[in-house]
Amino acid sequence: MKTVIATGGLAATDPDAFRDVDMPVPAPGDRDLLVRIDAVAVNPVDTKVFERLTPGTQRVLGWDACGVVQAVGTGISGFAPGQRVYYAGDLGRSGTNAEYQLVDARLAAPAPASLTPAQAAALPLTSLTAWEGLFDRLGFTPEAGANTGRTLLVIGGAGGVGSMLVQLGAWAGLTVIATAGRPESAGWCISLGAAHVIGRGDLPAELARIGIPEVDAIFCTTHMEQHWAAMASVIAPQGSICLIDDPSGPLDITLFKSKAVRFCWEFMFTRSMYATWDIGRQGLILARVARLVDEGTLRTTLGAEPLRGLSAATVRLAHQRQRNGDVVGKQVIAF
Repeated sequence: MKTVIATGGLAATDPDAFRDVDMPVPAPGDRDLLVRIDAVAVNPVDTKVFERLTPGTQRVLGWDACGVVQAVGTGISGFAPGQRVYYAGDLGRSGTNAEYQLVDARLAAPAPASLTPAQAAALPLTSLTAWEGLFDRLGFTPEAGANTGRTLLVIGGAGGVGSMLVQLGAWAGLTVIATAGRPESAGWCISLGAAHVIGRGDLPAELARIGIPEVDAIFCTTHMEQHWAAMASVIAPQGSICLIDDPSGPLDITLFKSKAVRFCWEFMFTRSMYATWDIGRQGLILARVARLVDEGTLRTTLGAEPLRGLSAATVRLAHQRQRNGDVVGKQVIAF
């Protein structure tokens, strides 16, 4: 099978950083689905894992896929060859930048029937991150309109995770305020259901401008250090904050003590990494997301025409675009 191998210690622009390699098709083990991949999405985790590879280490990257089940391992029900599925996979296994991949069936779900493979591939990782962050971590109720009257600030509303947070938050009844740095990003957030879009500079001033000086919850998708003091200023007493990116150094959490703020981390790979007792919840979340998509409640966050064809060249270009930070929505490679 055609596979793209990443080599650590090189810049993404280096011709040897990504190479086309032919590898044998793997055989499914217990709980595994063998999937022929039709499309993959590229996420910040792809570039982060690549940058952290030790020099000379070779690995198949990629976490997000839509494809067709080719074979089913033992002890699995609910899946059969020929079924189209989507999933975000497991950091500890070989990635999606290959024609075929093995995935734990508990992490997968039938793909939305109303979407193309490229449109579906844009959804799993960010949908899981947003759903887990909003409902499992921050504690909002995952039902239509159930959280009316409560406010959510999404820092980084036009990115992949932000795009799903805006949609899910609006569906669940939250008044969603998203930050955006460019007119096209602001327009994207409004189209997804944001009630307000503000600049990402002076958050207290921007929120005061729209008449919402404090918010019940904040989901910070990026640059937490830059927004640390501002979050302490605008979070409501007894509010909650969810974080996903990594700080470069220590931060003063005592800024939030007087307001008794609750902090939580969201890391979509926790359940698969530690084989938690509720690992199968990820498949259930993706099944719920697929239903919401097919009902017309949620839409794909594919931001532009997908790159075409699995190759070292397309993976390299996707990594460069991701690093540039100017991607609206999600970018996808359609095989």
